[in-house]
Amino acid sequence: MKTALITGANKSIGFETARQLLEKGYYVYLGSRNLEKGEEAVSQLKSEGFTNLEAIAIDVDDLHSIKTARQILGEKIASLDVLINNAGISGGFPQTASEADIQTFRQVFETNFFGIIGMTQSFLDLLRQSPEPRIVNVTSGLGSLTLHSDPNWKYYHVKGACYTSSKAALNAYTIVLAYELRDTPFKVNAVDPGYTATDFNHHSGPGTVSDAAKRVVKAATFEADGPTGQFFSDDNNPETGLSPW
Repeated sequence: MKTALITGANKSIGFETARQLLEKGYYVYLGSRNLEKGEEAVSQLKSEGFTNLEAIAIDVDDLHSIKTARQILGEKIASLDVLINNAGISGGFPQTASEADIQTFRQVFETNFFGIIGMTQSFLDLLRQSPEPRIVNVTSGLGSLTLHSDPNWKYYHVKGACYTSSKAALNAYTIVLAYELRDTPFKVNAVDPGYTATDFNHHSGPGTVSDAAKRVVKAATFEADGPTGQFFSDDNNPETGLSPW
């Protein structure tokens, strides 16, 4: 049975991603900053008939928490097939480049960028033991520098300085990581789940968590001949499913 670890899996897109992977027969570890909330999410899924899942405490802002989670998981499994770096924050809006507090920048980058690096590096050894390891970095279309430079883009005027910068940095990290692992069975990709109605955006998005999770799950379950080092975004380009960096 394949295994998957998802950060920020106690609610919204992360929670639905867990559900869809369970439906595909994966054993899923739901990472949650608050273990109690993670256990509540597990209980809800178990009430739906799923059994192959556990909650694990992971605060991606805290490297010690990440290392502890790695130790705990390493005592349970010998290999990890899928790592989904889903946990993220917006930092609140508006965020202007000229006035946003530098502490907000630091906070957003801690979660959206440094936290993902910490997770990836800490769990890379377990992923290497999988015959077909997959890493999915949940990003945003707002992280595309190309689109942000295009006045005709539908979200051109949505310029959250802290959030946009953190996702652009994450995209860059994804490119470099995929390049380093290009001659291995790894598939490393960035996925924009789309403008989805969640508490992240006060439920203002038109998309559903179900559709958003499908995009993430698709990249998490690529076959051996699947793509790597790509930025997937049906929201920005429904024809190809790809977004410019």
